[in-house]
Amino acid sequence: MKDAFGTPQSLLVLGGTSAIGLATARRMIARGVRTVWLAGRPSPALTAAADSLRALGTDVHTVPFDALDTESHEERLGKIFTEGPVDVVLLAFGVLGDQAHDEADPVAAVRVAQTNYTGAVSAGLVCAGALQAQGHGSLVVLSSVAGERARRADFIYGSSKAGLDVFAQGLGDALHGTGAHVMVVRPGSVRSAAAPGRSGPRRSGFATTPEAVATAIELGLRRRSETVWVPGALRMAMSAVRHLPRPLFRLLPV
Repeated sequence: MKDAFGTPQSLLVLGGTSAIGLATARRMIARGVRTVWLAGRPSPALTAAADSLRALGTDVHTVPFDALDTESHEERLGKIFTEGPVDVVLLAFGVLGDQAHDEADPVAAVRVAQTNYTGAVSAGLVCAGALQAQGHGSLVVLSSVAGERARRADFIYGSSKAGLDVFAQGLGDALHGTGAHVMVVRPGSVRSAAAPGRSGPRRSGFATTPEAVATAIELGLRRRSETVWVPGALRMAMSAVRHLPRPLFRLLPV
């Protein structure tokens, strides 16, 4: 439950080893979060992520979660909410795929779509329903600038994020007035020390970092924003890109 100043006290990260998810957790722990759930496939990486957050003095739990196992979502995620209120849910899982490989391998392409869209729809609805039932809380959905317009370089990944973005916007409208809140976050290309240039959409002129995205998420939550761009200049840039004629857009180095 939020404290007297409205500061979130609990956080659920769907995608417990996500660089953005962990950066957000660290930032929110520094601001007062006392309980964190990391949901992800059991692995040494998930265990290490939990240990790193415990070292910051917070209570951390790991939850088995597989985006593709949608039949388990209601039971496994719903159980978290029975143990106490969750103030913020961060939907941070997803896969980039490999565009060239996936075009030639429809099974691989479908896996990208199912992880990034179908799995997110399932988990998002389960958590949104729980937030609505408790009467408060925010669902933060990591979308991507790649979903704003199809690019030759990553249209399979981009299409999955476009679907997720529209879903999250509609879900936010559906929850309006219930006490629950949805915030869509659209980062540019995200760089991390673990995977430079591979932790987000393909390289662009609007690079950012997990820490910068975490900062924007925290600010957006305080403002109760519905859409957050990272960096902020992307909003105007993508407004122009969306309206470029396709023949001209095809000539751009994107």
